[in-house]
Amino acid sequence: MLARDKEASKQRLRLWIQLLRVTRGAENHLREYLRVHHETTLPRFDVMAALYRRPDGLMMTELSRMLLVSNGNATAVVDRLITEGLVRRQVPRTDRRSVMVTLTPKGLKAFEAWAGDHEREVAAQFNELGEGDVDALLAILKRVGRKDKP
Repeated sequence: MLARDKEASKQRLRLWIQLLRVTRGAENHLREYLRVHHETTLPRFDVMAALYRRPDGLMMTELSRMLLVSNGNATAVVDRLITEGLVRRQVPRTDRRSVMVTLTPKGLKAFEAWAGDHEREVAAQFNELGEGDVDALLAILKRVGRKDKP
């Protein structure tokens, strides 16, 4: 490997580490924010966000696939949300083996309150970036993300 190739490789490794630092730091901050200000967790928020985007509901298998978690993990979070009256589980008449999950009116109201605060916290995390910086980073990350797609 040529010296310049080796240095480019090291620089990309530094980039990867910095991306992880920023992501983990922002995620940890959001976890703590949701815990302190809304007495909830990031996984619960993520489940409710997915259900919010699909008001007609999601099959449990779709939900776990969207969240990149196992069916068991998704079920555990959904069970707790059901206990609190934030989501409901239904068995479709057409397929008794499937389970559909939707937000309840109480869940919708709670999520909308959480979502506004979540968005403001994310914005605050990146407030040092100008609009051009955000646009450039998004474009770069989208370009890198496309490499994973065939």
